[in-house]
Amino acid sequence: MLFFSFYKSLVGKEITVELKNDLSITGLLQSVDQFLNIKLKDIKVNEEDKYPYMISVKNCFIRGSVVRYVHLPAEDVDVETLQDHSRLEAREQKKQNKQHQEQKSSTATTATTSTTV
Repeated sequence: MLFFSFYKSLVGKEITVELKNDLSITGLLQSVDQFLNIKLKDIKVNEEDKYPYMISVKNCFIRGSVVRYVHLPAEDVDVETLQDHSRLEAREQKKQNKQHQEQKSSTATTATTSTTV
């Protein structure tokens, strides 16, 4: 959820998306969803000679599973906020895992007690 929220804050900014097939596309971020699918408008392919069929394309939808990297402008990245939210999310995940393990152990204890009675 952290990256989804972060990318939502970048809507309207210019980003470069590098795909797993080595195609790099630069454009304005129009939208992003929870699967990190990306919609770009006013796109430009970084290597037009290598991908001439992409010259006429102006808008595109990129499935999140084919993205290798997303290059962002340095001035739009608040590193401190990202680090704080990452720590908070990791702490919450650790807390959830601990609660899940406690539930498992209490269920196992209840099951053992039931079978010995």
